[in-house]
Amino acid sequence: MKLLTFSLEDENKNYKKNNYPIILVHGFGGWGRDQAIGDLILGYEYYWGGCNDIEQKLTSSGYKTLTGELGPFSSNWDRACELYAYIKGGTVDYGEVHSQKHGHQRYGRSYRGIYPDWGELSSDEKIHKIHLVGHSMGGTTSRTLVQLLAKGDEKERVANQENLNPLFLGNKPWVHSVTTISSPHDGTTMIDGRGSLLEEVIKDAIYIISYGMNKQPSDNEIIDFKLEHWNLSIKPTEKLGSYIKRIIDSKIWEKTKDFSIYDLSTDGARKLNKWVRTQPDVYYFSWATSATMPIPIAGYHIPIPRTMNKLLYPGSLLMGKYTRDEVNKVIIDESWWENDGYVNTVSQNGPKWGSNDMIIPFNGTAKKGVWNFMGKLEDTDHKAIIGQGRDVFQFYKDLAKFLNELPD
Repeated sequence: MKLLTFSLEDENKNYKKNNYPIILVHGFGGWGRDQAIGDLILGYEYYWGGCNDIEQKLTSSGYKTLTGELGPFSSNWDRACELYAYIKGGTVDYGEVHSQKHGHQRYGRSYRGIYPDWGELSSDEKIHKIHLVGHSMGGTTSRTLVQLLAKGDEKERVANQENLNPLFLGNKPWVHSVTTISSPHDGTTMIDGRGSLLEEVIKDAIYIISYGMNKQPSDNEIIDFKLEHWNLSIKPTEKLGSYIKRIIDSKIWEKTKDFSIYDLSTDGARKLNKWVRTQPDVYYFSWATSATMPIPIAGYHIPIPRTMNKLLYPGSLLMGKYTRDEVNKVIIDESWWENDGYVNTVSQNGPKWGSNDMIIPFNGTAKKGVWNFMGKLEDTDHKAIIGQGRDVFQFYKDLAKFLNELPD
């Protein structure tokens, strides 16, 4: 898995390499570096790298890299607000209008900031920017953050002029590039098919994580779902089993659209695509992954043996034959059958449904304001591309070099 050769838009110009740090943005169900939760089912310590520390290895190779930490099951909006505070520092502000509309608290956790200089001016009057690299839902969250940075939110500005979070003001050209890997830009039919299979996967995962761990909070630091703005933080004397049951029984699974389940659906993605657009001063890159093959005659897609993680088989088989043609719904045909176990491959090159964004095949020259589709990684499932089951450091080292050479 190697990147294509990159060439500058103007070969006669001598561009200076940028030194903007890379921020890794985890996807749905992911975790940060300071969380021991990891993927307890598979036993990986790092979301980015599995048993290898991608952040540390990239930084040691000369590419400053930092890892974001977001709500594993929260909506793109909420995660974007969390990512902003986590990088810059400060208290998470989900917005007064947004919070009232969806029925959760306006403020979340406070962070010191992993890159407080972000957005500030350097000694040579240049803005300290970043590269966002998002896997799966981390890609759509990154898109949402860039949209808010650039345009803010008019409803929040009108409603709360005296106590407005700077994020909602807009006019912040603080991101140099967005790279999405295996991202559900048009959603995933794992959500749409048979009563949201992914919802059941989430709940099963939560049960597995909590199995045999009915401890006091002080004895347990591996559970952190970051849902306190929904009043779903663990109580001081609450047993873990009771806490898990409160999450499973909560209204967030069914009664709100401000949650990952809706955002990951094709309808939720189409709604996001209508207002989250590419910005003319930002580079956008997308990578797709695939680990299925068509079967004879029917053409349905099934997992490639010895390639796809067997835990991904149920969702992959569902997506590999699911179709839908309903009024006011995204049309799902056979072009959606190819997948990586979690996300349909056709959804990964960039937003299409509800979007006017332009998607172009990368030809060696990076362009701003459009989706540069870098290609499809064959025989690579949704987890393998982040190192869970495969050594992918060279891929990310090549990517870091590529981003480091992007001109301003």
